[in-house]
Amino acid sequence: MLIGRVIKVFGLEKPRAPLGKWIDRRGIKQEWLIKKSKLGRNTITWACSDRDYMPSGKTMQKIIKALREVDPSVRADQFWDL
Repeated sequence: MLIGRVIKVFGLEKPRAPLGKWIDRRGIKQEWLIKKSKLGRNTITWACSDRDYMPSGKTMQKIIKALREVDPSVRADQFWDL
């Protein structure tokens, strides 16, 4: 259930950025994204939960490359203001 900028999952509320909402809607776990992108847990956590987080270009590329395994049409501007 969406509650403003927070998503309620299994009775727990967690803040979600556009990337986090995108992976949640598709049933993707952050752990999968960590492994596929070869980025650190903290980086993926920030990208999925902090609306103000702006990853570096290289980090963005790694995330988008991993997500394109799920949806080849995904673009960075869906998640971050470029």
